[in-house]
Parts: sequence; structure tokens; C-alpha cells
Amino acid sequence: MPIVTVQVTREGTTPDRTSVTAEEKAAIIAGVSQVMLDVLNKPLESTYVVIEEVELDNWGWGGLPTVQYRKKKADGTA
Repeated sequence: MPIVTVQVTREGTTPDRTSVTAEEKAAIIAGVSQVMLDVLNKPLESTYVVIEEVELDNWGWGGLPTVQYRKKKADGTA
């Protein structure tokens, strides 16, 4: 029984959204489950998919929290 964890940022897919929609989550679950069936021959009913939404202040890159990195990039200093 595979358990697949998918982490997504909590920003949503457009600037006015703060999370992933239920429809998007359903599509992620269906897609990941299908990959497990196609690649590992794991039945859909035995695959668990966990979606974790990560708050903006809980991730970063370039050695900086996300907001600071984006600000530097926008300013042309990153």
C-alpha cells in the first residue's frame, strides 16, 4: 500500500487565492494515483495520497524566506 505525500504552497494558483481548491486537490489525488497504477501497478484503491499545504512563511530558497527572496528578485538584487 503506497502512501504518497504531495506538498504544495498555500498560495493558490493565482495572486488572489490563498490555497489550492478542492477540485485541484481531487485532480492531484487522481493523477498521483494513476501514476502509481501505471508505474508500479498499484491498484487505485490501495494508494493513499496526502496533500500538505505549506504556509508562505514556512519555506524559502536562496538562503532566504520566500517573501524576502521574492523582494530581492523583484528589486534585481537576487
